[in-house]
Amino acid sequence: MTKQFKHVSYLWDEAKAAAMAGDEVALLIYRSNLLGADLRLTNYGGGNTSCKATAPDPLTGKPVEVMWVKGSGGDLGTLQRSGLAALYVDRLRSLKNIYKGMQMEDEMVTLFDHCIYDLKSKAPSIDTPLHGFLPFKHIDHLHPDAAIAIAAAKDGEQITKELFGGKIGWVAWQRPGFDLGLQLKACLDENPGIRGIMLGSHGLFTWGDTAYESYINTLEVIEQCAEYLEKHLGKARPVFGGPRMQALPKEERLAKAAEMAPELRGLASSHQRMIGHFTDDERVLQFMHSNDLERLAPLGTSCPDHFLRTKISPLVLHPETAADRTRLEAAFEAYRKMYAEYYEACKHPNSPAMRDPNPVVILCPGIGMFTFAKDKQTARVAAEFYINAINVMRGAEAVSSYTSLPRQEAFDIEYWLLEEAKLQRMPKPKALTGRIALVTGSAGGIGKAIARKFAQEGAVVVLSDNNADRLAEAKASFEKEFGKDTCAAALLDVKDAGNVSNAYRTAALAFGGMDIVVNCAGLSISKPLEEHTEKDWDLLYDVLVKGQFLVTQSGVDVMRKQNLGGDVLNIVSKNALVSGPNNAAYGSAKAAQLHLSRLNAAELGKDRIRVNVVNPDAVIADSTIWAGAWAEGRAKAYGVKVEELPAYYAKRTLLNQVILPEDIADACFAFVGGLLQKATGNVLNVDGGVAMAFVR
Repeated sequence: MTKQFKHVSYLWDEAKAAAMAGDEVALLIYRSNLLGADLRLTNYGGGNTSCKATAPDPLTGKPVEVMWVKGSGGDLGTLQRSGLAALYVDRLRSLKNIYKGMQMEDEMVTLFDHCIYDLKSKAPSIDTPLHGFLPFKHIDHLHPDAAIAIAAAKDGEQITKELFGGKIGWVAWQRPGFDLGLQLKACLDENPGIRGIMLGSHGLFTWGDTAYESYINTLEVIEQCAEYLEKHLGKARPVFGGPRMQALPKEERLAKAAEMAPELRGLASSHQRMIGHFTDDERVLQFMHSNDLERLAPLGTSCPDHFLRTKISPLVLHPETAADRTRLEAAFEAYRKMYAEYYEACKHPNSPAMRDPNPVVILCPGIGMFTFAKDKQTARVAAEFYINAINVMRGAEAVSSYTSLPRQEAFDIEYWLLEEAKLQRMPKPKALTGRIALVTGSAGGIGKAIARKFAQEGAVVVLSDNNADRLAEAKASFEKEFGKDTCAAALLDVKDAGNVSNAYRTAALAFGGMDIVVNCAGLSISKPLEEHTEKDWDLLYDVLVKGQFLVTQSGVDVMRKQNLGGDVLNIVSKNALVSGPNNAAYGSAKAAQLHLSRLNAAELGKDRIRVNVVNPDAVIADSTIWAGAWAEGRAKAYGVKVEELPAYYAKRTLLNQVILPEDIADACFAFVGGLLQKATGNVLNVDGGVAMAFVR
């Protein structure tokens, strides 16, 4: 019978688990994925799980006890076997014989390598001994908000004892490591029969002799914590001391957030270019608009997993500050000064150099919460972690009073040499990491290829098109290939100023601003002069020329707010330079696009905004332009059949090459990828070599 829970999700499927019977590692993975699927149980990338089972020693063939535990990094919700570390239990426990105290903590991590059973397994994490010294077959270490609220309460130890009748042990806060593992074992020895251990300010350890017993024990303990908090919430005093102000109406909040985001992103990017995330989650709004905000926000978080992603404390911007650029700059400078003072006061002789002093979390009462990080996923996860922290503060304040990590303890976690080593091992950022690109006409053809190239090189991309079905298909394909944090989508008619504004609002709310604008949307009409209509003429000039003007104008406005410079790339055409038959409106509109690019380059250099042009020719693959009358018109003009056009265009070039969308994407990347930082006002022909189109 399915267990009934109110505050956690019971997801165990007996049939699926039965199919894994006898494979303890498979059951560990299954249990881990279920636990990671519920953010009320643990945050992204947080917590770890383990199992112990016998396996044959690869050298002797004799059975030995092996522990499989989530390795360094990774996430429980997506954990696979490759994410586990496998260690000999007896070797791991024998490390106690050489442990000489806290001064050896970092050395002990390197000794875990001598305990490895599976040489292909993931590197063991700092939490490995916390699992290894406990005797249970299956163990869960999670960071549930409900449990941490009690663990971070001033009276947390007493509350834990009374709530669970002594069945949950308590170990006071200590940085994870070998000694903490010994303390967990000592707590168990002193309290035989307990079903788990609460780690002060940190999280929860629970266990069982089977995967299911561990899973159900974990859920029951967290459910009991959550029920206790719910019973007390708002009883002794209003939640967070009650409201002191109200949020703006929803649409007004979003409009203000979109307006503010580029300025905030620019200021938050003084050290390195950041990607933003915005949320006006009800929990955030309740906290920001409460009487307790000024008291609680500076305290920072308690759980080290929260802290590492949200920094020592958030920056709180009051409405009058957020609305004034001078005050905004002063607020950021004050935060940077505070962070530098924190670093100087807490640093050790061997501490790594101070990292980026800008805030990660920015609270804007009335509007919402912004988070900024090196990429969208990290910014989004930082927001999720700060919501976890809000939940913890709310619960702790309901039953006692909230306590955060002491500043020195927080520093020792943030600037831990092992944490620094982990950061140094991270892959080098890609060329466009931290950049935001809007590509018009990106549901297919050249535009989609450009957007894809930019995403491959680390950018986040706003896909935009006037065809809703093609746009939805493009977004789905991008999410499948690159993940949901790589792209946003905006239905965009480039000749409509309101549509253009909405596209940039989408970019601001999704990512924080704009760095690269690619004007690629287009259409073609090929007719003799006498057959061209005024409607044809207006449509071509509205889309190609007016559209480029409107999209560039709004993009430049965003870039100026950021004060980070930027790039405008205009996909024009060989026809801007070459006179051909049956092409009066299209060719002249393309020429206008080209000259408008030159004019913009001359004007925007002072803002460090570079404007460059890529001139394609005859890019037929996946192009709506070539799907109908345009192809027929060009074939008629050149006296060939439609199906002969690709070969015809290739043969007339100096290189005798067919031009593909990916060729244009490569040219765009050449302009923005870092090697041409001092180039503006340029024209790059990607046409296989058409001598008549040579610029000089």
